Amino acid sequence: MDSAMPVGPAPMIRTSVVSGNISSLHLSTAVDFLIEPIAFVNGRWHMNFMTENQPKKPSKSDRTRAQILEAARLLFAEHGYDGASIRDVAAHASIDPAMVIRYFRSKDELFARAAVVDLQLPALRAIDRNTIGETLIRRFLEIWEGPASGPGMAILLRSATSNEFAAEKLRDVFGHQVRPVVAAVADPADAGRRAGLVSSQLLGLAMCRYLLRLPPVVALSHDEIIQNVGPILQRYAVGENVS
Repeated sequence: MDSAMPVGPAPMIRTSVVSGNISSLHLSTAVDFLIEPIAFVNGRWHMNFMTENQPKKPSKSDRTRAQILEAARLLFAEHGYDGASIRDVAAHASIDPAMVIRYFRSKDELFARAAVVDLQLPALRAIDRNTIGETLIRRFLEIWEGPASGPGMAILLRSATSNEFAAEKLRDVFGHQVRPVVAAVADPADAGRRAGLVSSQLLGLAMCRYLLRLPPVVALSHDEIIQNVGPILQRYAVGENVS
C-alpha cells in the first residue's frame, strides 16, 4: 500500500449521472462539509463585534481622577478657591493628598479642570433681533438651573472676588465666549461696552440668586426674571433703547 494514501474511510460522495456524465457533488454533502468552518468564522466575528461595541470600563486611574474632580467641584463651589485646600479635596475623596498632586500636579490645575465653563451661547445674529434679550436670559437660567447645568460658573464666581487666578479665568470666559456673541449683533467697535453691561447684569443676578441667595431674588419665578431682566439685556446687547 502506498504510504501517501490517506488513512481511514474516505467521505462518501454521491454523484448523479446525466447523459452519461458525472454532474455534481451532492449538495447535502457539501453543506455538511462547510458547517463547522462557517460556524467557527461566524462565532469569531460575533465575538469581535461584541467586544468592539461594548463600552470600555473605566480604569482604576480614570475612577480616581473622576473622584478627585467631583470632590474638587463640590468644595470649590461651596468655599471658593481659597477656602478649599488640596488636603480638603483629598479628604473628601477619601484618598491621600499625594494622589491629588500626582493626577493634577497643582491646585491651580485642579481648579482649572474643575471650573471648566462652556456657556454655549446661541448665535444671536441668527435670531429675531427683538428677542435677543429674552434669548440671553433664558440661556442664563438654563446654565444655572437647567438639567445639564454644572458647577463651573458657581466655582468661578465665588472664587473670582478673592483670587486672581479665578478672576482671570472668568475674564477669559467673558473675552472668548460673551464678547464675540454680543459683537455680532451691532457695531463691533462697541462690543466691549455692550458685552460688559450684559455681563454685569447677569453676574449680579447670579451672585444674588445663587451665591448670596437673597430671599426676594430666590423667590422670583422664571417668568418674572424673563419679563424684568430680558428688556434690560435687550437694550444692553443691541445698544439701543427699547420701548
